[in-house]
Amino acid sequence: MRLNTIKPAAGSTKVRLRVGRGASAGQGKTSGRGVKGQRARKGGYHKVGFEGGQMPLQRRLPKVGFRSAMKASRAEVRLSELNKVDAAVIDLAALKAAGVVPIFATQAKVVLSGELSKAVTLRGVGATKGAAEAIVKAGGKIEVVEAKQG
Repeated sequence: MRLNTIKPAAGSTKVRLRVGRGASAGQGKTSGRGVKGQRARKGGYHKVGFEGGQMPLQRRLPKVGFRSAMKASRAEVRLSELNKVDAAVIDLAALKAAGVVPIFATQAKVVLSGELSKAVTLRGVGATKGAAEAIVKAGGKIEVVEAKQG
Protein backbone atom coordinates (compact mmCIF):
# COMPACT_ATOMS: atom_id res chain seq x y z
CA MET A 1 0.00 0.00 0.00
CA ARG A 2 1.25 3.47 -0.91
CA LEU A 3 0.01 6.77 0.49
CA ASN A 4 -0.49 8.21 -2.97
CA THR A 5 -2.80 5.35 -3.97
CA ILE A 6 -5.19 5.56 -1.00
CA LYS A 7 -8.73 6.61 -1.86
CA PRO A 8 -12.18 6.10 -0.29
CA ALA A 9 -14.25 3.05 -1.16
CA ALA A 10 -16.45 3.33 -4.25
CA GLY A 11 -19.77 5.04 -3.44
CA SER A 12 -18.71 6.21 0.04
CA THR A 13 -18.21 9.85 -0.98
CA LYS A 14 -20.43 12.09 -3.07
CA VAL A 15 -19.50 15.17 -5.08
CA ARG A 16 -20.59 18.33 -3.26
CA LEU A 17 -23.72 19.93 -4.69
CA ARG A 18 -22.91 23.44 -6.02
CA VAL A 19 -26.04 25.44 -5.32
CA GLY A 20 -26.99 28.87 -6.62
CA ARG A 21 -25.17 28.56 -9.96
CA GLY A 22 -28.03 29.11 -12.38
CA ALA A 23 -31.14 27.27 -13.57
CA SER A 24 -29.21 24.87 -15.79
CA ALA A 25 -27.23 23.57 -12.81
CA GLY A 26 -30.43 22.25 -11.23
CA GLN A 27 -30.15 24.16 -7.92
CA GLY A 28 -30.38 27.77 -9.10
CA LYS A 29 -32.31 30.78 -7.77
CA THR A 30 -33.49 29.58 -4.32
CA SER A 31 -30.75 26.93 -4.07
CA GLY A 32 -33.16 24.17 -3.07
CA ARG A 33 -34.47 26.09 -0.04
CA GLY A 34 -37.96 26.67 -1.36
CA VAL A 35 -39.70 30.05 -1.12
CA LYS A 36 -39.49 32.37 1.91
CA GLY A 37 -39.81 31.29 5.52
CA GLN A 38 -37.33 30.70 8.31
CA ARG A 39 -35.65 27.76 6.60
CA ALA A 40 -35.00 29.82 3.49
CA ARG A 41 -33.05 32.49 5.37
CA LYS A 42 -29.33 32.55 6.06
CA GLY A 43 -28.70 31.39 9.61
CA GLY A 44 -32.43 31.01 10.19
CA TYR A 45 -32.98 27.65 11.75
CA HIS A 46 -34.13 26.15 15.05
CA LYS A 47 -33.20 23.48 17.52
CA VAL A 48 -33.48 19.79 16.73
CA GLY A 49 -36.98 18.47 17.30
CA PHE A 50 -38.65 21.90 17.06
CA GLU A 51 -41.95 21.64 15.19
CA GLY A 52 -42.94 25.28 14.85
CA GLY A 53 -44.55 25.52 18.26
CA GLN A 54 -46.50 22.28 17.91
CA MET A 55 -45.91 19.88 20.79
CA PRO A 56 -42.77 17.99 19.68
CA LEU A 57 -42.75 14.24 19.17
CA GLN A 58 -40.38 13.56 22.08
CA ARG A 59 -42.85 15.32 24.43
CA ARG A 60 -45.98 13.74 22.91
CA LEU A 61 -44.73 10.22 23.57
CA PRO A 62 -44.82 8.79 27.10
CA LYS A 63 -41.69 8.26 29.17
CA VAL A 64 -40.62 4.64 29.11
CA GLY A 65 -38.41 2.62 31.41
CA PHE A 66 -36.74 3.03 34.75
CA ARG A 67 -33.09 2.96 35.83
CA SER A 68 -32.59 1.85 39.38
CA ALA A 69 -30.02 3.79 41.41
CA MET A 70 -29.58 0.73 43.64
CA LYS A 71 -28.44 -1.40 40.70
CA ALA A 72 -24.93 0.02 41.01
CA SER A 73 -24.53 -1.23 44.59
CA ARG A 74 -25.98 -4.73 44.11
CA ALA A 75 -24.24 -7.70 42.50
CA GLU A 76 -25.41 -11.08 41.25
CA VAL A 77 -23.07 -14.08 41.57
CA ARG A 78 -23.53 -17.34 39.66
CA LEU A 79 -23.14 -20.57 41.60
CA SER A 80 -20.34 -21.66 39.24
CA GLU A 81 -18.38 -18.46 40.00
CA LEU A 82 -17.99 -19.53 43.64
CA ASN A 83 -15.47 -22.14 42.37
CA LYS A 84 -13.09 -19.27 41.45
CA VAL A 85 -12.95 -17.96 45.04
CA ASP A 86 -10.02 -19.39 47.04
CA ALA A 87 -11.27 -18.73 50.57
CA ALA A 88 -12.56 -20.92 53.38
CA VAL A 89 -15.36 -18.49 54.13
CA ILE A 90 -16.86 -16.58 51.23
CA ASP A 91 -18.00 -13.09 52.12
CA LEU A 92 -18.32 -9.85 50.14
CA ALA A 93 -14.62 -9.00 50.58
CA ALA A 94 -13.56 -12.42 49.26
CA LEU A 95 -15.83 -12.05 46.24
CA LYS A 96 -14.34 -8.62 45.50
CA ALA A 97 -10.77 -9.92 45.88
CA ALA A 98 -11.50 -12.74 43.42
CA GLY A 99 -12.95 -10.25 40.92
CA VAL A 100 -16.36 -11.93 40.93
CA VAL A 101 -18.26 -8.78 41.97
CA PRO A 102 -17.42 -5.11 41.26
CA ILE A 103 -15.55 -3.20 43.97
CA PHE A 104 -18.41 -0.73 44.52
CA ALA A 105 -20.95 -3.47 45.38
CA THR A 106 -22.39 -3.32 48.89
CA GLN A 107 -24.58 -6.42 48.62
CA ALA A 108 -24.33 -9.67 46.68
CA LYS A 109 -26.65 -12.59 46.05
CA VAL A 110 -25.83 -16.05 44.73
CA VAL A 111 -28.17 -17.38 42.04
CA LEU A 112 -28.60 -20.95 40.80
CA SER A 113 -26.62 -21.00 37.57
CA GLY A 114 -23.98 -23.64 36.85
CA GLU A 115 -22.48 -26.29 39.14
CA LEU A 116 -20.67 -26.00 42.47
CA SER A 117 -17.75 -28.43 42.75
CA LYS A 118 -16.60 -27.73 46.32
CA ALA A 119 -18.05 -27.16 49.77
CA VAL A 120 -18.22 -23.46 50.60
CA THR A 121 -19.38 -21.39 53.55
CA LEU A 122 -21.30 -18.21 52.68
CA ARG A 123 -21.24 -15.40 55.25
CA GLY A 124 -23.15 -12.15 54.78
CA VAL A 125 -23.97 -12.97 51.16
CA GLY A 126 -27.55 -13.72 50.11
CA ALA A 127 -28.61 -16.77 48.13
CA THR A 128 -31.75 -17.73 46.26
CA LYS A 129 -33.69 -20.78 47.42
CA GLY A 130 -32.31 -22.99 44.62
CA ALA A 131 -28.74 -21.76 45.14
CA ALA A 132 -28.98 -22.36 48.90
CA GLU A 133 -30.13 -25.95 48.30
CA ALA A 134 -27.25 -26.53 45.85
CA ILE A 135 -24.67 -25.17 48.33
CA VAL A 136 -25.97 -27.41 51.12
CA LYS A 137 -26.07 -30.41 48.74
CA ALA A 138 -22.38 -29.77 47.87
CA GLY A 139 -21.50 -29.96 51.58
CA GLY A 140 -21.41 -26.24 52.30
CA LYS A 141 -23.40 -24.01 54.60
CA ILE A 142 -24.85 -20.51 54.73
CA GLU A 143 -24.29 -18.22 57.72
CA VAL A 144 -26.76 -15.39 58.10
CA VAL A 145 -25.30 -12.16 59.51
CA GLU A 146 -27.78 -10.00 61.40
CA ALA A 147 -28.10 -6.43 60.12
CA LYS A 148 -27.15 -3.72 62.63
CA GLN A 149 -29.99 -1.50 63.81
CA GLY A 150 -29.51 2.25 63.97
